[in-house]
Amino acid sequence: MIPTLRFAAAALVCLLTAAVSAEEPKWVPLFNGKDMSGWTPKIAKRPLGENFANTFRVEDGILKVSYEGYTKFDEQFGHLFTNLAYSHYILRLEYRFTGTMMADAPKYVNLNSGVMLHAQPPQSMRFDQGFPASLEMQFLADEGKGPRSTANLCTPGTHVEMGGQLVTKHIVKSSAPTFPAEQWVSAEVEVRGNEEIIHRINGVEVLRYQRPQLDPTNNNAPATDQIELGGNVMLGYGHIALQAEGQPVWFRKIELKSLEKK
Repeated sequence: MIPTLRFAAAALVCLLTAAVSAEEPKWVPLFNGKDMSGWTPKIAKRPLGENFANTFRVEDGILKVSYEGYTKFDEQFGHLFTNLAYSHYILRLEYRFTGTMMADAPKYVNLNSGVMLHAQPPQSMRFDQGFPASLEMQFLADEGKGPRSTANLCTPGTHVEMGGQLVTKHIVKSSAPTFPAEQWVSAEVEVRGNEEIIHRINGVEVLRYQRPQLDPTNNNAPATDQIELGGNVMLGYGHIALQAEGQPVWFRKIELKSLEKK
């Protein structure tokens, strides 16, 4: 190849590579490591936006759920919602349990937290509502009582399908291993609207389900509030929310990659 053509071919390759790179979705931080910009708390029995007792706080670049300011839990289940709703994306974050659960919280709260997907808007929640209608990627740690898989699915106010069959039970266990409480764990969830959701732990798929939908029987969350207002029973989008249900937990490296078609 003569020099002129060689240079032209090389330039074309560079241009094509740049064009492809420009089209590839990038990881975008949802948490800036400094404050809770882009997030809104909703704690049961508290007004929307009130971060009661500084439950959610940012320290040393970590988003922490803390109960240092509580005298009792009193069923004040809390969630920190993204201000935006999402449909097709991959979310990844790291979590780590610390400390002990509130003494008056339900026993299942021990070393238990999670991230809610396709969650209803916090503005639509009842004043004393404990959990948003959503799909929870549940985080658990070792209690010393045998295997306790993390990244299970919990379904407050929702159902899903697996293999074409409707699943109505509240907890669907994953194939993930059991982790010590103090260990940082990398969680990732791929959400494709109403089609399919995939849970991954440390890069390994541990659970997959399809066609998330509202539960008209209100199991663990009042989904009929949305249904009666004309909401779509089939869930194709919603907010992301970090959970605070009585157990201190830390979150970091919260990032999202859009899978929306352009």
